[in-house]
Amino acid sequence: MSAAYTATEMMTVAAARQLSSRDVCFVGIGAPSAACNLARLTHAPGLTLIYESGTIGTRPDVLPLSIGDGELCETARTTVPVPEMFGYWLQGGRISVGFLGAAQIDRFANINTTVIGAYATPRVRLPGGGGAPEISAFCHRVFVIARQTARSFVTKVDFITSFGFGEGGDHRRRLGMATAGPTLVATDLCLMRPEEGTRELVVASIHPGVTREQIVAATGWPIRFAAHVAETAPPTAEELAVLRDMHARTARAHGTAPG
Repeated sequence: MSAAYTATEMMTVAAARQLSSRDVCFVGIGAPSAACNLARLTHAPGLTLIYESGTIGTRPDVLPLSIGDGELCETARTTVPVPEMFGYWLQGGRISVGFLGAAQIDRFANINTTVIGAYATPRVRLPGGGGAPEISAFCHRVFVIARQTARSFVTKVDFITSFGFGEGGDHRRRLGMATAGPTLVATDLCLMRPEEGTRELVVASIHPGVTREQIVAATGWPIRFAAHVAETAPPTAEELAVLRDMHARTARAHGTAPG
């Protein structure tokens, strides 16, 4: 039996478990980076991590602050120019998984990291897409990790930064996208996957202690549940120990550890 854990730890562990040593993964900063490095340090030691700055096969000891963090280049097998990263590795179809975060995500897994509100007069200006639009288009699969609230899980995003399934159905195919798109959304409440045919996100697994009512309340559209909904396995003692140690090392390295 695992020790007590937080909802964020459950989300990170559940997302990490989706990766394997066979994957080549384009990693976003923040929660995606935590999940990917947890996978590398536990069940997927052969996982190849790629960051947008051009670092390939990086094995950071602490989580990077940004794609320009020296920790990434220092621990990478090689570092290539950004145009090569996108033109040869990403657009060449050599990356199996793109792992992204989201400020907003809608029922067809379109992601917004650009603005909240109207584009010309936004209520909030967000960091923008960086390489995420290309990641969502050219990686074979896309995983998304985000805390679930009705403000962030919306019927329709205010701006499509990274294309998921557009209006649903065969929209990706009609635009000439041959990749699978978002196949998983991991939140602090559940795991969602796109429904066959409609491509609308439905709940596939519920984390321990979470109710369907909580998920409904934290979703901005009438969320539906798969015919057979699993219960997510809780974090193991090893997963929690590795994750917490990684965060503790990161806090010490960045000068944010309590003391």
